[in-house]
Amino acid sequence: MNQLTEKSIGCPYCGEAIDVLIDSADLDQQYTEDCQVCCKPIIFLVSECVNGEIVVRVYSEDETF
Repeated sequence: MNQLTEKSIGCPYCGEAIDVLIDSADLDQQYTEDCQVCCKPIIFLVSECVNGEIVVRVYSEDETF
């Protein structure tokens, strides 16, 4: 059973803080989801720290990572 974790992220376009649900099955994955406020595509990179905490990094389509 996959665990969902709620994270608050800042949209790289409009800067609004939005809450997203991250599925533990998405670890080490990249995916795109539209901002709930401005509807622009946000690129999500999901990883796990050494201590087991899920880390979410977000980027605009124009940013390189």
